[in-house]
Amino acid sequence: MVDYSVHGQVAVFEVNNPPVNAFSHKVRVGLDRSIDKAIRDTNVKAIVICGKGRTFPAGADIREFDQPHKEPWLTGVFEKLEKTTKPVVAAIHGTCLGGGLECALFCHYRIAQKTARVGFPEVQIGILPGAAGTQRLPRLTGLRVAMDMITSGRHILAPEALKYGIIDEMFTGDVINAGIKFAKSVMNKPLEDRCLKNKTVKDADQADQIADEFMSLVKRKYKGFEAPIDCVKAVKASATLPYREGLKAEALYMQKLVLSGQSAAQRYAFFSERAVSRWKIPGGNFQTAKPLPIKSTAVIGAGTMGTGIAVCLLNAGYQVYLLEQNQKFLENGVKTIRGIIEGSVRLGKTPMAVAQKAATLLKPTMKYEDLADVDLVIEAVYENLSLKREIFSKLDKLCKPTTLLCSNTSSLDINRIGTATKRGDKVAGMHFFAPAYYMRLLENIHSTETSPTTVATIMDVGRKIGKVSVLVKSCQGFLANRMRGPFSVEAYFLLEEGSTPQEVDSVMENLGMPMGPFKTGDLSGLDIGYKIQTELAKSKGVELTADSKFLMGERISTLTRTMYDKGRLGRKTGKGWYRYEKPGGKLASPDEEVMELIKDHCMKAGIQRRNISTQEILERLVYSCINEGFKILEEGVAATPEDIDISWIYGFSWPKYLGGPMYYANRIGLDKIYKRICYYHENFPYSSHWIPSRLLQKLSENKVPMNQWCSGTDSKL
Repeated sequence: MVDYSVHGQVAVFEVNNPPVNAFSHKVRVGLDRSIDKAIRDTNVKAIVICGKGRTFPAGADIREFDQPHKEPWLTGVFEKLEKTTKPVVAAIHGTCLGGGLECALFCHYRIAQKTARVGFPEVQIGILPGAAGTQRLPRLTGLRVAMDMITSGRHILAPEALKYGIIDEMFTGDVINAGIKFAKSVMNKPLEDRCLKNKTVKDADQADQIADEFMSLVKRKYKGFEAPIDCVKAVKASATLPYREGLKAEALYMQKLVLSGQSAAQRYAFFSERAVSRWKIPGGNFQTAKPLPIKSTAVIGAGTMGTGIAVCLLNAGYQVYLLEQNQKFLENGVKTIRGIIEGSVRLGKTPMAVAQKAATLLKPTMKYEDLADVDLVIEAVYENLSLKREIFSKLDKLCKPTTLLCSNTSSLDINRIGTATKRGDKVAGMHFFAPAYYMRLLENIHSTETSPTTVATIMDVGRKIGKVSVLVKSCQGFLANRMRGPFSVEAYFLLEEGSTPQEVDSVMENLGMPMGPFKTGDLSGLDIGYKIQTELAKSKGVELTADSKFLMGERISTLTRTMYDKGRLGRKTGKGWYRYEKPGGKLASPDEEVMELIKDHCMKAGIQRRNISTQEILERLVYSCINEGFKILEEGVAATPEDIDISWIYGFSWPKYLGGPMYYANRIGLDKIYKRICYYHENFPYSSHWIPSRLLQKLSENKVPMNQWCSGTDSKL
């Protein structure tokens, strides 16, 4: 796990634990033994520590967090490294993160390749740098930089690390050769001043002021998260306490966080995000299927979704043909794309070079013939099955045989779209979430005909454009929107039965969602929900009116129609479920007119309003989704609960510190969840989403652990 070699008078410790050279127990043992060996060897005058393969050690082994800890401890090994009388040089390439950066901070010198990145991402799994990172980094950078890096978890490139004093020098070329060369230059130099434990924090006199600033910032920016708060406290301790006392404070904060429910949920989310890439469908999986090379793409439709998708592709270096049938719409689409990219450059999120290249890659067109040779088409027109089938039929005739045809549909069955072509194996769904250039979830959908090669390709494209891709089987609504359906429906029912928009929203916001369902509806536009409901009714041969209470035996709410008829479409009109300071405004205020509309609607529908508790609001919104989630697993639409939870984290901003709806259900207890679902089914028999999931019932009765919930579990119980 640690390859030991001697080059003249320099010992080299190469951490060899692929893929990221994590500091597992075996690595710690190997490093400890290597230090002893180098100390004993009188010929060795300096030590270089580096990583074998693609990276310097990129942190601790998170898998060991839930296991009994084995000595040697990470801090103990690092302290032994620092105590040696021979200079120790950290030669950094790739990523030097978490425990890797802590290791480097115990070394006497640090050098890095220009492309290397350093950082402390621990906050993203609900903990802090617990091997003296919160005490050592401020002694190099000062409090302000250390608090920024540790509370955000952001990585910085070597030039910025050099500026802050985190590294001493940048190098090019071979890591080991550079390390040896530098080590030779510092042989026999005094090491007392190179030990960070002996340094003081340069802005310690401003500790209270800086800590107060960051405490206000993290409470606002990371609302509900515990770890950023304790990170601020731990870093402040580096300036207000002696080094050893600061270590004790760090250890206490670390112990508290590691044992917290939030950290457990965030670690689950961390592993889940990686698990969703390990897809499998009949005929192939992520290991056996190879993606096709994609160079040129096309996006059909220059509206909100189409332009957002185009931005994603352009920023990743893909050529994009943007197709519209209306010249004015096309010009507006191009203007929107340029505006988004230019805004991203101003915010420092997109490098100027990327933006300049994107401008050359965008090809606006009104001719389908221009798409003949592209490798991938993503259709992004409005939700109308007939229109989509017409477009796919045309593309099938025009595009080369190898072109993949994908739809951004949010709910329509990919099987029915694919039958409009003679290349069903090359048809799939790529459902982006609005705004597409910002939201990280990409819901990829396979039909019964979609080939493993097609799946491998769209999953690969998702990765390259920076999305978290989840693969699901086609059905009405797929995973995310199907599961959110009961959530949205119950929100409307709660309004009809007695709640206010702000009461419903506050329950979900207190749970940790950035916005409740009604503020989200105002942001998206209430006309969207109205049109989806109307289209669905028409597909069943039904014409809805404002007084409609049932659709095909299912209870519905037509409140969105009431709002639509009154021109209350959300933020864009300055009024929706809330009133805004102006059209396009962001400041939401309760509106008495809305309550009058709701009461009038209920009176006409014969609905008696009542007081509804916050607990009932929570259960009806969240438990209805959870029940649907288990049905999605039952039917094999999603393969694992991780697929579902990651979809909610990145598609609907479910708080990571709650792990996702399925993880949340596990924490509450499936028996409790199941009993409450049965209760609501008894009280609301005309809502099929309350019919208890058979899988949920069996998992509850058999007390099956969460790591055994998956598609197909039902048949085994």
